[in-house]
Amino acid sequence: MSAITKIGIVGLGKMGVPMAQHLLAKGFNVCGCDPVDAARQNARSIGVSVLDSPREVAQASELVIIIVGFDNEVEAAVFGKDGIAEGAGAGLVLAIGSTVAPRYARRLAERLQGHGVVVLDIPSARGEAAAAAGKVLLFGGGDPRAFEACRPAFAAFASDIFHVGPQPGAGQVAKMVNNLILWACTSANDEGLRLGEALGVDQERMREALRHASAQNWSMDNRAELSGMPWAEKDMSIVLHEADLARLSLPLCGTVKETIKGLKVRMGLGLPAGSE
Repeated sequence: MSAITKIGIVGLGKMGVPMAQHLLAKGFNVCGCDPVDAARQNARSIGVSVLDSPREVAQASELVIIIVGFDNEVEAAVFGKDGIAEGAGAGLVLAIGSTVAPRYARRLAERLQGHGVVVLDIPSARGEAAAAAGKVLLFGGGDPRAFEACRPAFAAFASDIFHVGPQPGAGQVAKMVNNLILWACTSANDEGLRLGEALGVDQERMREALRHASAQNWSMDNRAELSGMPWAEKDMSIVLHEADLARLSLPLCGTVKETIKGLKVRMGLGLPAGSE
């Protein structure tokens, strides 16, 4: 594949705009769309060519990155009215930056084969602060040649890029496992620190010590619970559904989902938008 220079982003929110900004800084041509007026204005202010629909973004791009929150939003962006499928030409690369179920990613790739679209998945880790700094980690899946052709674009906003398998959905599997371990650590941190506090030891003093001990983990270092954990229950629902389909018993997963839900209730946090 020839060098990719025209990038489209569907979803110009907290992750999409930083990605666009880093791509622009590296000399890529960037267009995008978003249904939210404030997001469009913000993207336009940094130099993104803001278009009216995913269809127009697909027509103007060689690589389209989708970075929305839920499977149904990916579905609408690709197959809805004025969606990517209506504007995609043969050879377009579609990279799913959203965290979706691995089986959905595979079905999406199968449905787009007739359009000549190559589907990659590139869910990211490390969150919004890393996106702003251009240091997210990407879990990649899909056609290796297409992935390598896109690697310079991905490297504009990712400091660590791992292609974990040639099949669409492989990156989503890695992200799913990452999230299971993330929320398990968050749950264990919460229970352990509350136990220590109940026994008379200050949580922050314990946290500082534990960050240098064998209990150290990313969630503790970065205070994952303070992010609001908007995707935690969605993440664990994906894990549990995929485990059911694979006929695997993962009892920790169910416990983690309920523990995270309890932590969010104690912190006064509601369900993420779109999860109902």
